Amino acid sequence: MLYYIHHIVKVRQMSIGNSGRIVIEVEPGIKRELYSALSREGMTLKAWFLKCASSYILDRTQIPLPLLSSPGPNDEPSENGRPNNGV
Repeated sequence: MLYYIHHIVKVRQMSIGNSGRIVIEVEPGIKRELYSALSREGMTLKAWFLKCASSYILDRTQIPLPLLSSPGPNDEPSENGRPNNGV
């Protein structure tokens, strides 16, 4: 969702201060649609932004875990009953 928003926001070089305030400029139509959609869901812009931002940050900081693959048709079980997977 943030990826989509990135493309509709006019990006300007702005200074980053120490306050908790974030200021962005968007097209008026997008602003109306966003507020309307959030209103239907009973959510404020701040709550929505914090939810999306937290999810984005968490997704970027988590280390992906390798998934165990299913045994292939040529994999034979080892002595402990698990597939050897060619090893």
